[in-house]
Amino acid sequence: MPAHPRVCTRPDGGPPAVRLSPEPPAVRPSPGPDGSLSARFEAALIARIGTQRHAMWFAGNTAVVPAGRDLVVAVSNESFQKWLEQTFGAAVREAAAEASNGAAGVRFVVDAELFNPTAAPRLVESEVELHGPKAKSPAPLKPTRTLFGDEIPPPPSPRGRKPKPAGDDAPLAGNRPGRRWKTLSDFVVGACNRVAHASALSAADDPGDCANPLVIHGPVGTGKTHLLEGVYAGLRKKHPDTRPTFLTAEEFTTRFVQACRFDRQNQFRRQVRDCSALLLDDLHFLAGKPGSQKEFIQTLDALVADGKQVVVTTDCHPRLADELMPELVDRLLGGAVWPVQPPDDETRLDILRKKSTAGTPAIPETVLKYLARNLKGNVRELEGAVNGVRHFARVTARPVDQALAREALGDLLRHTVRVVTVADVDAAVCAVLRLGKGTLQSKARSWAVSHPRMIATYLARKHTAATYGEIARHFGVKTHSTAVAAEKKVRGWLQKGEPLALGDRKWDVKDLLDRVERELQR
Repeated sequence: MPAHPRVCTRPDGGPPAVRLSPEPPAVRPSPGPDGSLSARFEAALIARIGTQRHAMWFAGNTAVVPAGRDLVVAVSNESFQKWLEQTFGAAVREAAAEASNGAAGVRFVVDAELFNPTAAPRLVESEVELHGPKAKSPAPLKPTRTLFGDEIPPPPSPRGRKPKPAGDDAPLAGNRPGRRWKTLSDFVVGACNRVAHASALSAADDPGDCANPLVIHGPVGTGKTHLLEGVYAGLRKKHPDTRPTFLTAEEFTTRFVQACRFDRQNQFRRQVRDCSALLLDDLHFLAGKPGSQKEFIQTLDALVADGKQVVVTTDCHPRLADELMPELVDRLLGGAVWPVQPPDDETRLDILRKKSTAGTPAIPETVLKYLARNLKGNVRELEGAVNGVRHFARVTARPVDQALAREALGDLLRHTVRVVTVADVDAAVCAVLRLGKGTLQSKARSWAVSHPRMIATYLARKHTAATYGEIARHFGVKTHSTAVAAEKKVRGWLQKGEPLALGDRKWDVKDLLDRVERELQR
């Protein structure tokens, strides 16, 4: 029978100890002169998973005991054991092999008594002590910060009660009193966002009866969160008896991680599903987090099935989000997906007018038109420009005019227009298609090289002022006529909607161009 850690009470009233059930004698890994095996194991594990993750999931939540040829990792319950083994099993085995020079294996076991809050203080009694017989009482554990930036309570301690996870009773973002919500009536509507704004109005007026889910996507600073907050404020005003919930994807993930850690998934699901509408901001935060995505998929299915409105915002079209699961992308495409683009000249002027109505000193119309012509950034940049001009006018005690605006916003105006070069387009195509640097300049004529080079040529003509000859010279082709033919070829692909085979994947040409253009904007 394999060895198994067990808590034993000492007859002299001393602290209980973890003992191992009898087993045939075995060769244990030697602790070595550089410290105990458990200490070296802990250091090796921290090197692999980081200090924050170790403090969150291992410190105080596990006990590591040498048992024969193995290192036994004891935990408090079966669900935590399964999750820990699935998530960190490989890192734990690698750390054990490093700490013991490959002599120790790893076993995960459940020993609830070891973490029993009513038990007396414990001492691990084995060849390698975890604390030592004269170890002082540990200092009170302080709250730690999760990988997502939120503060969480200390992990369960064998010497005290299991702490209640922070956030169980904390209000969700949409239920916090005192927060000032933006409204849809304050949103400046233009050609760049008209359809998204109309869809948000429909979601606020008739939740569940319009497109569901509603996805609003676009670059940063284009008003996605404003629209989402406007839907929430509209629901609260027009349907006061309902309970909409507003969450960021970061909050969703943090609460889900805490629920898994404290085995309170059912309580988490009641929080996010017992609502009249769910409004989730920055869905792209879930990219690369399959556990959170699966939970959101189940939440989305449950809410839509009950006729409850779901609105999400993200930084790009769901089809372009490589790290979102196909199942989640499919569900998002089942509703309505509308973009919000950076403001055009007319919309920028309207935004500047609206931002300049409140506050002093007043900004003349001529200055606002000058800013609208010369600032090509997002809404936050425009708002910052208004604040900067006003502050500079107050500090210098000068009237607001075009000269003052140029002086106040000199650095911003100089860096407003980014010049895109052929080299930038080359790098963006290689980044999206995962090609090595210099691939598009090679003499190879295979489709794996020539087709990406055609895509780069088309985008270079669209986004740069380079001539056909300059583009041809950059890519090392013979004459400018080759660049002309490449641009015509890509236009034909777009008109016919033909898929483009590159490597083991078939691309929709428009989707590929969108991805490269998005890379250029970074």
